[in-house]
Amino acid sequence: MSAVFSTSTEGKLFTPQLRLLSVSYPELRRGGGGRRNWYIYAHGATTMLAIGLILNTFGIGLFCWAIFTLAVYALPFFVAPSIGMIAFQSGAGLIGTLLLATAGGALALVLGQIAVAITRSLALRIAIAAAFAAPAAVAGYHVVFAVSDIGVPSLAWREVFACLGAVCIGLTSWTRLMALARIGPLEAGGLVDNPS
Repeated sequence: MSAVFSTSTEGKLFTPQLRLLSVSYPELRRGGGGRRNWYIYAHGATTMLAIGLILNTFGIGLFCWAIFTLAVYALPFFVAPSIGMIAFQSGAGLIGTLLLATAGGALALVLGQIAVAITRSLALRIAIAAAFAAPAAVAGYHVVFAVSDIGVPSLAWREVFACLGAVCIGLTSWTRLMALARIGPLEAGGLVDNPS
């Protein structure tokens, strides 16, 4: 390795630059040189970027689906931890607590759906559906308000989106529960609406 001083047009010396010089060809080669890499696509980085975008989209979609489902079933989801805490404090143990909490939440959901399905009174059906839809709407409001903090800087727009989320999730909970009410009340001989 030898030091080569770059000179300006007036002959003054500037900073030394270290370059590899061949022994057989001591003069500097002008015009660049070396082999150019014509391979313009970086496959490793591009592939990882594409896979990352796909997995992030899938993960966000799965997260939103799980949050939406839990918000729609907010009342049974609230009943399950409440029963679980009572069972744990009374000494049921961890496995007993999990079993009782799961059974309590499922029982609350099934009893609500059965009550709406067999009740004849429209006012009672609306009251039961509202008991399921109101906690779902509150949960939907808080979920959308928290998630909108990621991309919406304005507090007013966050409130608007949160109210829309509360309406959407409350209506979804209402329609999922009232779908059983369209079947009609049951009697011992079959459906009342269609006796034949």
